[in-house]
Amino acid sequence: MTLGDNIQWLRKMNNITQEELAERLSVSRQTISKWEMNQTYPEIPKLIEIGNLFNCKVDELLKKDLCKNQEVYSEITIKEVTGFRMGRYVMISPNPEDDVNSYMDRWAESSGLNDIPGYKAKRIGWDFPFVSAEQQSRFGLRGYVAAYILPDDFEPRCEGVEIVSQNTTTYACITICDPFSRAFEYIPGGYKKILDYLNANGFKENVSGEYLSCFEYVYEKEDITYMEVYIHVDSVGHANLFTPLR
Repeated sequence: MTLGDNIQWLRKMNNITQEELAERLSVSRQTISKWEMNQTYPEIPKLIEIGNLFNCKVDELLKKDLCKNQEVYSEITIKEVTGFRMGRYVMISPNPEDDVNSYMDRWAESSGLNDIPGYKAKRIGWDFPFVSAEQQSRFGLRGYVAAYILPDDFEPRCEGVEIVSQNTTTYACITICDPFSRAFEYIPGGYKKILDYLNANGFKENVSGEYLSCFEYVYEKEDITYMEVYIHVDSVGHANLFTPLR
């Protein structure tokens, strides 16, 4: 795999035309074309710009076969997710994912969720969008929600979370292999692939507020980390029945 192949793959992966990439890098479209065909090569300052633009190290651009990243993603499916109860908590901080996941893990232990015979507690999460521009720019704060799926008859021994339910509904889903190895590329890329799929196949994203508009589910299998990304869509007649979180 060549440098030109890697540049072309990153450009197409991010849905950027040669003209758009040329404008961002202050070069001509013909220059981008020559790079991608390996007729000429970017100088080091331009390689650094390309790496910064696509969250990719220069060493990876030069030596790795980035096209293998295609193996990171599963096919996209439309799934019917059975209704569930959940205990959820939101946290706003510079590192909200780790902070709120740690909190929820402690709650699962204290509440008795981990003590249920034969029940393996499962945790989901999603971005919390209601963070002000000042909180983000001035203090570097972000928001994230973590939730544990609860058995229907479970009553926690302690408070500390909001318990809510949602009914059966339809989601578009993609699975990402080893998502945290390149989290700022692979995870947003998964969301983008779903949205592109919905647009191409006539589905509509459902953001009505009655259901979670999107969420993530991380699990381990044979020592490999996987993340399932779900985006809520309008119900369709050909949805595949699926109950991943029960």
